[in-house]
Amino acid sequence: MPLAHELGTSIPKVTRIVTEMIQDGFLVETGKMESATGRRPSLYGLNPSAGAFVGVDVGRDSLMVAVTNFSGRVTHVLEDIPFRLQNTEDSVSSFCHTVLENLEKVGLEQKQIRGYGVNLTGRVNHRTGYSYSYFLGEEKPIAQLLSAGFGHHVVVENDSRAMAYGEYMSSFPGTEGNILFLNVGWGLGMGMVMDGKLYYGKSGFSGEIGHFPLLDNNCVCQCGKVGCLETGASGIALHRLVMDKLAEGRSSVLSPIFKEGKDIQLESILDALEREDVLCIECVEQIGATLGRAVAGLINVFNPDMVVIGGRLSVTERYLMPPLRGAVNRLSLNLVNSDTIIKVSRLGKTAGAIGASLLSKNLFLNEI
Repeated sequence: MPLAHELGTSIPKVTRIVTEMIQDGFLVETGKMESATGRRPSLYGLNPSAGAFVGVDVGRDSLMVAVTNFSGRVTHVLEDIPFRLQNTEDSVSSFCHTVLENLEKVGLEQKQIRGYGVNLTGRVNHRTGYSYSYFLGEEKPIAQLLSAGFGHHVVVENDSRAMAYGEYMSSFPGTEGNILFLNVGWGLGMGMVMDGKLYYGKSGFSGEIGHFPLLDNNCVCQCGKVGCLETGASGIALHRLVMDKLAEGRSSVLSPIFKEGKDIQLESILDALEREDVLCIECVEQIGATLGRAVAGLINVFNPDMVVIGGRLSVTERYLMPPLRGAVNRLSLNLVNSDTIIKVSRLGKTAGAIGASLLSKNLFLNEI
């Protein structure tokens, strides 16, 4: 039996496990394997109807929810659910209620759900369940409150790592590839899949590429330090560059708004790019060149199979990627970068929610 050989155990033990999982409804027979001689071995797969897993990506002002079935296929995606998570127990409770309410609207009953995954920005320790962006005290990890609100164990994860996992599972399922996923949103984060597994580091906080001290620009980062990569390659950086150029008197479709003293949000800049605004294009190209320097260094260090650019700013692909690739070609070692694919996320803004759902599924299967 190939499965017994793969698991390094006996045929009777594997037969017993498979039989129990079939009886519990987790496995179904999918056919027979071709065999030149003797009895044809049976093929088994996860039963798509055995349950659902929910992933929630928490944005600044909205939620993205993805539901996958037991075999990992995406069945529902709920976009742009208005919600701003606050650092209070009442807000966490309201968050759970909002998610459950929206799941009910698409006909998903609680009894169908096997687990939840929730992505949060910033420093998240998936082992302890603590988020240091939504820190509610030493005795109350946010995962505990979410588990109580949903009635299931909840996996909490950093958004960039969940995005990396979702992208990895869509690109290299069943393999042991290496992916670096750069989440270029308002801030800048990175998720790493090494030899087919998410890489966390000693304390569980790996991937803080946004706070790599790469730049000599005297810009103070959100973390309080100066010269972090995030100050030159992120939504924050794009917004600052555009505002500085408008203050210098540069012409733009945003100029009337700026002169009236109204707020210019990141979305306004992205809308201006859709209108081929020259000033905004120049700023995105500058972001791409800066990010490309960092990607070149990452390729030299990790020699990955793939570098994926995702997050909110990935929609600027047309202007972001040429200078990024140009910097990589100039600054990385040819022998190292020749086998590395650089691309924009195929999952787009759904990557985090899908990744969270699949991570929840992994936890459930490991506990069966």
